[in-house]
Amino acid sequence: MSHELLAIIEQLEREKGIKKEVLIEAVESALLSATRKVIDIKPGEELKIELDRSTGKIKAFRNNEEITSIDFGRIAASTARQVIIQKIREAEKDVIFNEFLGRVGEIASGTVYRFDRGNIIVDLLGKAEGILLKREQSGKEEFKQGQRIRAYIVEVKKDIKGPQIILSRTHPNFVKKLFELEVPEIYESIVEIKFISRQPGERTKISVWSKNDKVDSVGACVGMRGNRVRNIVNELQGEKIDIVRFNDDIKEYIKAALSPAEISEIKLDKEHLKAEVIVADDQLSLAIGKHGQNVRLASRLVGWELDIRTKETAGQAAPKEKKSRQGGITPEAEKEGVSLEQLPGAGEKTIISLKEAGFNTIEDILKAKTEDLIKIKGIAKKKAVKFIAEAKKLLHK
Repeated sequence: MSHELLAIIEQLEREKGIKKEVLIEAVESALLSATRKVIDIKPGEELKIELDRSTGKIKAFRNNEEITSIDFGRIAASTARQVIIQKIREAEKDVIFNEFLGRVGEIASGTVYRFDRGNIIVDLLGKAEGILLKREQSGKEEFKQGQRIRAYIVEVKKDIKGPQIILSRTHPNFVKKLFELEVPEIYESIVEIKFISRQPGERTKISVWSKNDKVDSVGACVGMRGNRVRNIVNELQGEKIDIVRFNDDIKEYIKAALSPAEISEIKLDKEHLKAEVIVADDQLSLAIGKHGQNVRLASRLVGWELDIRTKETAGQAAPKEKKSRQGGITPEAEKEGVSLEQLPGAGEKTIISLKEAGFNTIEDILKAKTEDLIKIKGIAKKKAVKFIAEAKKLLHK
């Protein structure tokens, strides 16, 4: 029995990825539970079971004295077996939890398993199930059962039924990771993604910068005959992607961000991070975009409030209804919430911690008090003050 038991444990370690020590402890716990049912243990007495790691021999001790009268081949085997199975399942859940916890911020591949009240349950290659919540889905995407799907791992939680893996296809970093997978220069850190501004299912603007003068950042992302960016557009089921060259010169950066519109002139208000952008009459609708989409995404990308004007209206105070659709943070943007990914100085782990604490948008940060933010792991008082100040800049308050 002893050698067979060790062989089973070693096989489970290979097949399930559970550490041998974890399994041995589970077996010892199971045998201890079963042994208590067949021998009398007086109050104050300590019962201990040990499984020899090299021979597989099982020994029982009462107050550190070995009990030789127990036949482990005959004691409640079925009880021990059930406890062992339970421990193994718990260990498997821990292995899966730790694996996917280490993959937060990465892309997971799987197939659509089933639909649950608008949520999509994803089979992650047989290892676990992920959940793509309705709010994390693009409204223009449709999936069928059995269809291959990729999504961004936002969060991993422990649940009674096992690890709960939260997925997203609307997260700005989903686009970032797709570019990392598709563009070797980004993966190798030759080209850097500076900022992303996204309206899921509609359009994404992404600004890039090359650390090597010989490498064209935009060209690398577009690829030969547009193959690289086309693959990403196909993955996003037709979402438009504007690749913008990052520039330290804010005027040039704004011009690129408002592409494909042609800009005539830009007047800057550096103190309030506002810019009046002058365009020709035939470029006004293109600069603003459908429902203000182009200027809204450009504004988020550069972090400035952009007020689009023609030469005739330049310098005039815009009526409220016009100003709301002419740039900066529009009512639509306020409704959607400005992404935390736009918060300067906030890394992926910090963003995850903020969301876990209920801070999901830049607006939430602006409304927060310093003492609320410093309660979050990894955020000291200095950083909390900086986050609130940066949030104020982003929202042009």
